[in-house]
Amino acid sequence: MNHATQSVLDKFAIAISALCAIHCVATPILLALLPSLSALPLSDHLYHQVMVWIVLPTSSVAVLLGCKRHKDTKVLLLAVTGLIALAASALYGHDLLGEVGEKVATIFGAVIVALAHIRNFKLCRKQECCNAG
Repeated sequence: MNHATQSVLDKFAIAISALCAIHCVATPILLALLPSLSALPLSDHLYHQVMVWIVLPTSSVAVLLGCKRHKDTKVLLLAVTGLIALAASALYGHDLLGEVGEKVATIFGAVIVALAHIRNFKLCRKQECCNAG
């Protein structure tokens, strides 16, 4: 895969992480303001699991491609930490941490994953500029 593919995967993973965090914050507010939305499966546990199954491969491929190029282990450490937090909160968060704890852990994981991808994207972009000249 080339730099363009890795860049698209980084941007996609950042967007998915942001969507995850927005979902966790917005769902309780929307349900309080519009109780009829409770008929929709917005806070369904399945949503979190599906998001994790989308984020895990996308993030893994983008980060590994980037790390292969720029050799920055901080990106890998951030990504692994964030992905573990996301996966753990999706699988065990509600049972171990309760509803609020699950949301906090999910937002924490999403932010960490997004930071890893932002750093990955910037490093790859910077190296691309350095290699061009």
